[in-house]
Amino acid sequence: MELNLNHVDYLQVGVTSQKTMKLLPTVGRKATQKPVFKSLPGQKISRLELGGALGTPEEKIFVSSGSEVRGYTKKGKQFLTFEANLTESINAMHVSGADLFVCASYIYNHYCDCKDQDYYLSGDKINDVLCLPVETVGHIVPILACQDRVLRVLQGSDLQYHVEVPGPPTVLELLNRDGGKGGEEVLYGTADGKLGLVQITKSGPITSWELDNEKKKGGVLCIDTFDIVGDGVKDILVGRDDGTVEVYGLDSSNEPTLRFENVLSESVTSIQGGCVGKEMYDEVLTTTYTGWVSGLTTEPQQMVAGPGDEIKMSRETQGKVAALRAELEQLQVKVLQGREKYQQSSQSSTAVSAVPVFSINDKFTLSQDDASYSLTLEVQTAIDNLLLQSDVPIDLLDVDKNSAVVSFSECDSESNGNFLLATYRCQANTTRLELKVRSIEGQYGTLQAYVTPRLQPKTCQVRQYQIKPLSLHQRTHVIDQERPMNTLRLTGQFSFAEIHSWIVFCLPEVPEKTPAGDSITFHFQNTFLGTQLEATYCKGEANFKSDNISTISILKDVLSKEATKRKINLNISYEVNEDSVSHTLRMIHPKLEYQLILAKKVQLIDALKELQVHEGNADFLIPEYRSILDESAQLLEEYKKQPAHLERLYGMITDLFIDKFKFKGQNVKTKVSQLLAILNNYELDSLMEFFSEA
Repeated sequence: MELNLNHVDYLQVGVTSQKTMKLLPTVGRKATQKPVFKSLPGQKISRLELGGALGTPEEKIFVSSGSEVRGYTKKGKQFLTFEANLTESINAMHVSGADLFVCASYIYNHYCDCKDQDYYLSGDKINDVLCLPVETVGHIVPILACQDRVLRVLQGSDLQYHVEVPGPPTVLELLNRDGGKGGEEVLYGTADGKLGLVQITKSGPITSWELDNEKKKGGVLCIDTFDIVGDGVKDILVGRDDGTVEVYGLDSSNEPTLRFENVLSESVTSIQGGCVGKEMYDEVLTTTYTGWVSGLTTEPQQMVAGPGDEIKMSRETQGKVAALRAELEQLQVKVLQGREKYQQSSQSSTAVSAVPVFSINDKFTLSQDDASYSLTLEVQTAIDNLLLQSDVPIDLLDVDKNSAVVSFSECDSESNGNFLLATYRCQANTTRLELKVRSIEGQYGTLQAYVTPRLQPKTCQVRQYQIKPLSLHQRTHVIDQERPMNTLRLTGQFSFAEIHSWIVFCLPEVPEKTPAGDSITFHFQNTFLGTQLEATYCKGEANFKSDNISTISILKDVLSKEATKRKINLNISYEVNEDSVSHTLRMIHPKLEYQLILAKKVQLIDALKELQVHEGNADFLIPEYRSILDESAQLLEEYKKQPAHLERLYGMITDLFIDKFKFKGQNVKTKVSQLLAILNNYELDSLMEFFSEA
């Protein structure tokens, strides 16, 4: 069934956080919502949940800000102020009857009637918390969505079991708002845009389905379930951080299918289904980062074409338009008065110019699909320009969604340490900017973004992002132990906290907090090559295993440097597996072969087009050349999107060659020219022969 929804804006509030908008239950299903009260400005609200006694409508409003939870009736009367006494701000909250579940970065607390019940320290950051419905399940089952790609299911203050999910989970929601038939079905969304449904049973998890993010949409920030189609089956509503709003229907086999999609200009922080604007018409209500509250309504648009194609509006719509015009005129007058007042006061000798404060929502994440970093910057007002500066070599990649004009400045890396200086000039009303950069492993430093909005007086904020030594590695649940592994062992007078801080410095996606217990094991996968790394460490000892000798070499160099800075002596031992080198070359081979073929095809395009023009058609060409001509636009687009891709692969092979012999105590830099000559006439067998004979 086709779904037609029309966009309508309601109001703009201040900057909003994730999951801070809910629709109150209405008496009749199709009754509209009415604004009732507005609280005074205060500390930023991080979460909003509805609650009430079990078995009754959830009409009580609970908000968290800082480490405090406040409760309001639907009329706006405050009936609860509860200080959770956490050292950090609450970033996730759930309410179920008399039970309150709150989470700070790593800490989970459960309170019943505001009295302490349970406590749990998570191994990684907690992004969301949920509890299965007590009235259905019969007991309390809290679930934590944690950054290390797992859902932790608790029993009291203990971990009952964990559920591995395909990405860092950012949001949890009960299916159909009640957990489905048995109350055990939980929807989750991930930071890399995946969606899934898992059943949380007593004995363990059952994965119902997982939806991949094939179209590379943004990360999931909010989910709701509501029957917007009107077929008696609740649909899944999804809001993403790139502004995408989606409606998924469940087919006869309970698999999700996309029914509707709409793209807003900002990230969607909250989503709800219900009746808001007009009685009898359901809609999908959303809030965005800068505070726009808007709906996608099933109500048909009011404007209809009349005789002579004149557009007629209903009286109700005409009234709304007139009221908006009047409000706009009043606002324009206020702006002019404010500007004049500012100009007059600025000429006074005692006047002090105040720097306008503005919020930035930024995200710097590694994308598994193309081994690049995605930098997303969202500002509450229009962005004028953005300056990027890096003290480490990185490539800027093209992003289709980015309409800003980029210009590069010359860099002198020797005198001032700059490897990249790029300026993005934004079009008017651009509040969100998405960039992609690709780093080189072994080269580490800082990427800085200077954000200047369209505000007077001119002001700028700087954001810093660390490019780590093993920047293209991503956390994974398991690795293939059958691969040929190289090992590195470090021993010395270092504490567990010290070695953990070094690992945080070297690798992405490692929690900054020192893990509980005496030792820890992390698994990683290189998103570019697919090679793997296992890191196991404790006080005084660290062991690393990888099928890529260059990974071991980078770790050895960086960890030695970090230990030297702290005046700690390290005993370093290693074992090199000769088979790992040919194994890594075989993993590079398909990528290198593909890029070489692509480069050859692109070189032929101009000549083939000239022949086609000269001969009048391309019928005389062999099928291979005809297909190159047919696909020339796609080939050129793909080639343009991969700057220095071939050079990067050559660099990896060169590093592998140098690292292999470095561990043997031999310097083979003089033979690099011979290696490059072999790469220019690439064949896998001759390359492997050169590696073994050199």
